[in-house]
Amino acid sequence: IFNDQGNATLMAITFDPKILNTADRNPILKEIEAKAEKFASDNSSRVYLSGLPYIRTATSKLVSNEFVLFLGLSILVSAVILLVFFRNFYSVLFPVIVVIMGVLCSLGTLVLFNYEITILTGLIPPLIVIIGIPNSILILNKYRSELRKGKEKRIALSTAIERISVTTLIANVTAAIGFGVLCFTGSDLLVQFGGVAAINVMITWIICLCLIPIIFSWLPIPKLKESSLKASILDQLLIHTDNLVSNRKPLIYVTTLIISLVAIAGVWMINVNGYVVDDLPKNSKIQEDIKFFEKNFEGILPLEISVDTRKKNGVLNLSTLKKIERVEEMISAYPEFSKSISLNSGIKYATQTFYNKDPQFYRLPGDMEKNFILQYIANSGSGNGNLLTNFVTKDKQIARISFQMADIGSARLGPLLDEIKIRTDSILNPKRFDVTFTGSSIIFSRGTDYMLRHLVESVAIAILLISLLRFAQFKSLGIMFISLLPNIVPLLITAGIMGYFGIPLKPSTILIFTIAFGLASDQTIYFLTHYQQELNYGKHTVKQAISNTIREAGISMTHIALILFFGFGIFTASTFGGTVVLGILLSVTLMVALIFNLTLLPALVLWLKGKRN
Repeated sequence: IFNDQGNATLMAITFDPKILNTADRNPILKEIEAKAEKFASDNSSRVYLSGLPYIRTATSKLVSNEFVLFLGLSILVSAVILLVFFRNFYSVLFPVIVVIMGVLCSLGTLVLFNYEITILTGLIPPLIVIIGIPNSILILNKYRSELRKGKEKRIALSTAIERISVTTLIANVTAAIGFGVLCFTGSDLLVQFGGVAAINVMITWIICLCLIPIIFSWLPIPKLKESSLKASILDQLLIHTDNLVSNRKPLIYVTTLIISLVAIAGVWMINVNGYVVDDLPKNSKIQEDIKFFEKNFEGILPLEISVDTRKKNGVLNLSTLKKIERVEEMISAYPEFSKSISLNSGIKYATQTFYNKDPQFYRLPGDMEKNFILQYIANSGSGNGNLLTNFVTKDKQIARISFQMADIGSARLGPLLDEIKIRTDSILNPKRFDVTFTGSSIIFSRGTDYMLRHLVESVAIAILLISLLRFAQFKSLGIMFISLLPNIVPLLITAGIMGYFGIPLKPSTILIFTIAFGLASDQTIYFLTHYQQELNYGKHTVKQAISNTIREAGISMTHIALILFFGFGIFTASTFGGTVVLGILLSVTLMVALIFNLTLLPALVLWLKGKRN
């Protein structure tokens, strides 16, 4: 096969379906690459490689490289932030060891379930580090807080575990729900990612809750000197926040309303669009080769059309062949599609061969020629017959037409395929023919819509489950409903940012909402649990309990938000566009959630208690 200019030739290699989706394809592709490079060197030419098996393998190599990078960066960032917070070697070392144990468990889970390292599962180990560190921060902050009150080490640790264990349990269950609901999407990649992440979030919590108290019971009491600058800045911010909540609640409500309206305007600007190779590095050799194929051969994505004539040898009817030819010409006229390869291609070649390979006879046979040429095709045996076995069934009832197409995005692909189907039905009457469209392009288009629909459902399930969890904890419908706002508004703001900055809604970006909702809900749990403890143990008024919670729990919440912000920020170092967007938007969402959980949430709690009184 040549391109229109005649300066490029195409060689197609097919894989045994038994090894196509297994690791056994990797050594074969490696050998193909080596032979291609040698050919290019020997002939002073350039060889371009592409195709979905090749892209998957090349992507796996990039993911493996980034896997090590992100794991190292997540541990480094966490260690540095812990050092800044605690200024204590042990308070850095042992929390890091705990999350490393969680990482090992996550890798073991992947092996146990026989899952490969993909662009999503490769993110699980650094996620375990980022999400697991806050457990240690909460325990150690409470432990040090109790020590400042003059309590003995054993009592301080006991109090810390008593107060923090329930808080961290609910927070981790909430985070696990955010990941776990991805199992309802029906996508293998998302099911694997969500399931493994959810399991190991809980495993890491158990490891932390068991080991941190035991280890610190053996260690000497930490020195409680802190940087006065850090303490004064954070304390002043929390005091200002407390005053704002106590005295300027209408300002908080109005500001939240205005920001929400602006965000909603951005939401209307979001477009739903995704590409098969959307998140691959833009300047990589993979993308360069794909662009070459799209320019010279209209792309690499297969579109397959199956035409069932409903009767044996029906494909060899000349009128049917002419109708199939009309369909091929109609589709090939679209710039997004290549010329077709089909049974007609073989018949046209047979006609041309009969006329001494004269190019002007590359056509379907006429009425005078059809009998002996079609009879020759029908009776062709193991020789020429093998040229057609991929395009017609043995009983010659069903024909297959194959096209290649460019990666034009799901927004354009869906309407285009619908248009082609309508035009195809006008040629091949559905009353006489069963026409089926398939291939990776169709699967991707329909799969994107399917995943987006189920991801939206997953977000709704996460909201429902987390709401029920809060009701079970606080036994209050009012608290349940008002606590949703500080979690939903940040998601609204994130969606608005996507709209204003032209970030399309696709599986890799809508994934942000389930993860962010689960992690933002953790902040809400930390606040409300501390507030409840202030009421139960401190015997304070509602207003005083809110004030104490902002000033005390606000410290741990800020520490955790900073860990999450910088932790997810490391994903901006990725070469995959989707991972970069995931890191940026999650970091922004969780910092915005912190602000609303320290302002809007306490203001709403005060309003609710005032209304009840």
